[in-house]
Amino acid sequence: MANMAQSIRMALHVAETQLGVKDIFGQDVGAPLGGVFTATQGLKTAWNTPLDERGIIGMAMGIAMAGDRCVAEIQFVDYIFNTIDLLKIAGNTNWVTNGNYTLPMTVMTPVGAGIRGSIYHSHSFDAWATRLTGWKVVMPSNPLDAYGLLLSAIQDPNPVLFMKPKALMRVKGDDLIPGEPADEKELKSRIDAPIGDRSSWTPQWPDIKPYFVEIGKAHVSRQGHDITLVSYGRHLLLCNEVADNLKAQGKSVEVIDLRTLYPYDWATIKASVAKTGRVLFVNEDTDVTNFGEHLAYRCVEELFYQLLARPRVLAGKNLPGIGLHHNLEDASVPQKNDIEKAVLEILAEVP
Repeated sequence: MANMAQSIRMALHVAETQLGVKDIFGQDVGAPLGGVFTATQGLKTAWNTPLDERGIIGMAMGIAMAGDRCVAEIQFVDYIFNTIDLLKIAGNTNWVTNGNYTLPMTVMTPVGAGIRGSIYHSHSFDAWATRLTGWKVVMPSNPLDAYGLLLSAIQDPNPVLFMKPKALMRVKGDDLIPGEPADEKELKSRIDAPIGDRSSWTPQWPDIKPYFVEIGKAHVSRQGHDITLVSYGRHLLLCNEVADNLKAQGKSVEVIDLRTLYPYDWATIKASVAKTGRVLFVNEDTDVTNFGEHLAYRCVEELFYQLLARPRVLAGKNLPGIGLHHNLEDASVPQKNDIEKAVLEILAEVP
């Protein structure tokens, strides 16, 4: 099975050969590195930019305004903040031009903790991203969704922010990408660049097929009736593990993988919370003005009389950054035991 980095690479290959993408660019995106997580190795249209985030976003906007599709990468989301004004302009361009200009641009960036990246390589951008009006925002939790969401993002006429969890880039999926070889070693030998001299290396792409995951559509990864867990990205995997562990204790936990932060799938959330009466929103962004707070607020507004316990948000600590030592990182963002503890506390509440 492909890992997330390989699935992104294959999606970009499909994009440049079948979806009209002519430019894939960013710092170290082209040869010889092919991205810090190797997600752009071997792509014909990939090229390197200077270390200039504003220049990367500005270039993407210009290419998109000219009518071409492009994929730009900010090497780590921690460095996207100096582009906020440009991201705002990209998001409102279609509106302020009365629909005369669309911006079919996709911005990829790795997000979150989990790789011991310390203060400058562990940031989340969830809440900031959902405030960028005019943008669609997606975050996959597995390689197949990464493949399908990226192709949907590229095909979309709007600017889309594709946030890839750093900690999941080497995690293998459970499902084959359409056309992917079943043998992992074969896939690696065909599309992973060798260590050392790569000057004469070219990938041997498998006959992979387009596959699209609808933007704005969540996925119920675990069925249950006692409580709803809503998450995305790497914490979705932790929520699944908690649900599986508690199932052995006779507790039924429903888990929703949002996949799209905006426009989010309220219909799926609402139906699940109406069924269970209890809900916990889990993510690793800081807990002050967290995106999950908006979802909890909406549950109170629209489902108040169906709730059996107060909606809760489990998020990262409101700190300036995340420390390098693993104890500091683990204490800064939710861990599996934190999720299980919160679920049991909510289940113990009596209306």
